[in-house]
Amino acid sequence: MTDDLIGAMRARYADIDRRLDAGTADAAVKGEIIALFKTVEQQVAELSALKDDIKALVDKWKAAQAAAPSLAPQFSAERPVVHADHIGASTFIEKGWSRLSLGDHEGAETALLKAIDLSPGDVQAIALLGWAQMLQEKYDEAMMSFQKVLMKEPSNALARINVGYICLKKKIFGEAIEHLSKAIRLDNDKKATLYAHFYLGLVYLEREMYEDAENFFQKTLAIGPNLIEAYYELGRAYWFNDQKDEAKAAWAKGHATNKFNPWGKRCAEILQSVEAGGEPPRG
Repeated sequence: MTDDLIGAMRARYADIDRRLDAGTADAAVKGEIIALFKTVEQQVAELSALKDDIKALVDKWKAAQAAAPSLAPQFSAERPVVHADHIGASTFIEKGWSRLSLGDHEGAETALLKAIDLSPGDVQAIALLGWAQMLQEKYDEAMMSFQKVLMKEPSNALARINVGYICLKKKIFGEAIEHLSKAIRLDNDKKATLYAHFYLGLVYLEREMYEDAENFFQKTLAIGPNLIEAYYELGRAYWFNDQKDEAKAAWAKGHATNKFNPWGKRCAEILQSVEAGGEPPRG
């Protein structure tokens, strides 16, 4: 809907409103009101259809990114409950959540910073901001956001595993282990528990403690057998621990579990590579 079209409809509205104020309330005015309502209704319906089409574009964009899948946690947060507030913060929180869901992390960050400007200390907004920053690889900013959440909600397991993931990326392994282990002890969010095991596996893999890494990847797959990246990383742990047959079996299982998943495809690629005499990547 262009600005010209909106302007034209606003002008029609103003004209009808002026005539009603002047006492003109005949059948002709009624017909114009109905016609204006139908025009707006049609535009809203067309915009709604376009919105759904744009969501399909987002899915295509995500598919195009499949060649380089990320180990970052998949965004997970309940849709915020929108309530009327005189400062309008909830509107920006809802917008931030929607942008995150669509993969527009930069747009989400902008909306959520506005929400926090209007309502400082809103834990929901700060947590969503942390997601937006982390998924842009703004790890220092994201760390600060999630730490603010944990100060107010120490049992927020998702915030804690996100801190653990950031520590892993920054190679602060001791803190990563501390946060991820605590998330496992909390065990109050299934997704957080799943990722806590997975990231602990990655920590120990980075530290070349292969048997510990294997143990955590195996536990990950017991909790969430569809987390295909765990098969990929389990295979690497086996390989570097000189368990070549087990590594190949893990990659074969990962591909067989979901051959269309980006990580399933990577399992097939690495299996083909090692069978041709190649080596798995160290990082």
